[in-house]
Amino acid sequence: MKKFPNAFVLLIAVILFAWILTYIIPQGSYQRVLDEATGTTKVLNDSYQQINSKNLSVLDLILSVPRGIIGRADAIVLILLIGGCFYVIEKTGAFNQGLFKLVNILEGKETLALILVSALFTAGGVTIGMQEEVIAMIPILLLFGKSLGYNTFTILLMSYGSTVIGSSFSPSNPFGILIAQKEAGLPLLSGSELRLVVLGIVFVVWTIYLIRYANKNKIEKIKMPSTHESMTTRSKVILLLLGTTFFGVTYGLLFLEWDFNEMSATFFALSIVAGIIGKLGINGTGESYIEGFKEMMFASIILGLANSISLVLKEGMIMDTIVYGLFGPLKYLPPSISAVSMMVAHSLLHFPVPSYSGQAVLTMPILIPLSDLIGLSRQICVMAYQYGAIMADMIVPTNGALMAVLALCNVPYNKWLRFALKPTLLILLIAALALVAAVALGYQ
Repeated sequence: MKKFPNAFVLLIAVILFAWILTYIIPQGSYQRVLDEATGTTKVLNDSYQQINSKNLSVLDLILSVPRGIIGRADAIVLILLIGGCFYVIEKTGAFNQGLFKLVNILEGKETLALILVSALFTAGGVTIGMQEEVIAMIPILLLFGKSLGYNTFTILLMSYGSTVIGSSFSPSNPFGILIAQKEAGLPLLSGSELRLVVLGIVFVVWTIYLIRYANKNKIEKIKMPSTHESMTTRSKVILLLLGTTFFGVTYGLLFLEWDFNEMSATFFALSIVAGIIGKLGINGTGESYIEGFKEMMFASIILGLANSISLVLKEGMIMDTIVYGLFGPLKYLPPSISAVSMMVAHSLLHFPVPSYSGQAVLTMPILIPLSDLIGLSRQICVMAYQYGAIMADMIVPTNGALMAVLALCNVPYNKWLRFALKPTLLILLIAALALVAAVALGYQ
């Protein structure tokens, strides 16, 4: 094959492969009960048993595509509305003027820019588990990064990669560790001290790796297009509103139980206000929004297709069998080896379960009793989950956010895998050492 399949073809192929697996892997299921207090469905430990269920038909396979897209409707709407919002702001000229000024300020300070942007996206991962939100920012990030002389891989590492680092090693990611701690019966935000220490170490290593790669792979700077040497008052107001919106969304996610719908509505409102302030007019704002939709549509479909894979595995009744096969043998291992093996198993499981919040709900009820049995603390069990599952978002092709970002950057998945595997394994090595240290310290 002369050319590696694009993201659309690759995900369709994986969906087909998942369907074939439903005829090969034995069907099985854990018993589940509804927790009326929280409204969530919990998995009963030691309840796995093999079953004989009807195999998925060809029609089921085909239907998994639209159903998978529908299943991620909230995230798709978020991407479309944020993408449209950013396109409207770009049409007002605010982005170009702001980036032009920022690039001038950072002239000769490219390494500082790399550190600051990486820290900003890491903070986004730590606080709100940012990933899908990066998709709509990619066109602007590419323009900004290349104006500083950084290639596409550097831009991907400092933005998307940094969000994965922050999300994985966060002590407070609401979609990751907080869900896992709740399922494990631990106080929310407990054990944050060690997590913060590990986060600090990982960020330093990540930043050093990023800087070394960026400096060795500089490209010729692409001059920023700008019709203004200085920012207009309108552009300053628009960018101030954008910053205020990000702050408001972060506050809403952390303290007001916001979800994707609230985020989408907030950015939609921002786009209308920005279009009016930027003198685009009602029709101009609407037309710009539609253009933004077009830019984000392919990425949105990719996000939905990734969801179809886990849908096929679940309805084919082999998802629980995969979980049972990955985690069952851990009870025969010493605690430190079991902790590291648990992290590795979570990374492997993240291929068929690309939602790390869903992975927490699926695995914690099974792993917590197992951890108690082998003398592994529940905090370490949660750490193994967050390090293994969320870090896998760097490389698993079933992660819709990753594939959408790669599609917008025009980077084939095989090239990204070859590039990203080394830093991912480096960070996972640090995570493994942190787990061994946590066992030795009796981390509770």
